[in-house]
Amino acid sequence: MSSDSEPILVLAVDDHPLLRKGIATLVNAESDMKLVAEASTGVEAITQFRQHQPDITLMDLQLPGMSGIDATMAIRQEFPEARIIVLTTYAGDMQVIRALQAGARGYLLKAEVNEELLDTIRRVHIGQRRIPPEVAAEVAEYSRKEALSDREIEVLGLVAAGNANKEVAARLSVSEDTVKRHVTNILAKLEANDRTHAVTIALKRGIIEL
Repeated sequence: MSSDSEPILVLAVDDHPLLRKGIATLVNAESDMKLVAEASTGVEAITQFRQHQPDITLMDLQLPGMSGIDATMAIRQEFPEARIIVLTTYAGDMQVIRALQAGARGYLLKAEVNEELLDTIRRVHIGQRRIPPEVAAEVAEYSRKEALSDREIEVLGLVAAGNANKEVAARLSVSEDTVKRHVTNILAKLEANDRTHAVTIALKRGIIEL
């Protein structure tokens, strides 16, 4: 890892070449940091981290195959001091919570990369955590509400995929009445008007993905 007199070494992980190019341009224009490697998948990210052991890793959450969350967990398990900043288009509170639980030290929306990336890299490099205020506010707002159980998330995922209660029941080997009870609980917890509204809320919050 670099000292104060050496540049901050950065690994960029994203499956969009244009975004990686933009990050490279921003980072390499700074005298105190340098992009040392890129990766387009979670598996590549782990390989590149082992090879370069960067000071900062910029990790997209939505990667083909292994997710950014899983890649973050794998890197942190092998390198506990790794400092990882999550990059995502999603501000959903569950995405943030999962990223932080996986060991991420920063969370940055891709829409804010041009304005916030360099400051976020520097802050995380010196040991600070960095979460945008609007994202932190969303996490705080929902943390007071009852979370969906694993089974409720499973049911909602199947509903989001277009399955009726009867089909969900068959998939999960439970009764249709059990599915109806789960759906009722889901609507209450998410404060949703109906199934479609519940799916919309869950997608926005990052509870489920399509």
